[in-house]
Amino acid sequence: MAADKPTPPTPPVASTPARRAALARRIRFFVAATITYNVIEAVVALAEGARVSSTALIGFGLDSVIEVSSAAAVAWQFAGRDPKAREPVALRLIALSFFGLAGYVTVDAVRSLLGIGEPEPSTIGLVLAGVSLVVMPVLSYAQRRAGRELGSRSAVADSKQTLLCTYLSAVLLGGLALNSAFGWSWADPLAGLVIAGVAVREGLEAWRGQTCCRPPLLAADQQGCADDCCDD
Repeated sequence: MAADKPTPPTPPVASTPARRAALARRIRFFVAATITYNVIEAVVALAEGARVSSTALIGFGLDSVIEVSSAAAVAWQFAGRDPKAREPVALRLIALSFFGLAGYVTVDAVRSLLGIGEPEPSTIGLVLAGVSLVVMPVLSYAQRRAGRELGSRSAVADSKQTLLCTYLSAVLLGGLALNSAFGWSWADPLAGLVIAGVAVREGLEAWRGQTCCRPPLLAADQQGCADDCCDD
């Protein structure tokens, strides 16, 4: 008796127009939420950083401005009738924002290591970093899931930008806490250099379109991603 033919994999939900439209609306919502939060974050961080002469807080605030540019690129993409056609430009904008972030963090870290500026302790900065450490992973995870299902490389790349902000929040929180408790001003810039390296890598991936995103209509003949970067 001939062996039974294997059952073909079930096409993804995102292969239907209705599901794709719902995912696009979801991504627009997360992008809007990210932009709103980052604007508030930037205003608070820049104002407080100027008050206490904290290069870390000012750098964090400028990072929030770059985050807004990345989210705005995805918002622009999904505002058009054919988001896929706009995706290459959106990816380039996201990549450039990564490179800009890495450049500033590197310069800021070197300045701090050279002893330029002596930041004062900041309770507001500690609270801001703690809140961002909670909010940013949630936004990043939700947008990343929707972007992967929809097959949008730019949405996934922007979610990585948001996740990078989480790392910077942890760096900021650690740096401010160590400076406040022990006066260790060197801890923040050293960690910042690591974050800058990660930003360069993510920028290169976005520029090349390598964002661990599965094209939605190809899932019927390939199950999952080739590596573990698509694991939730």
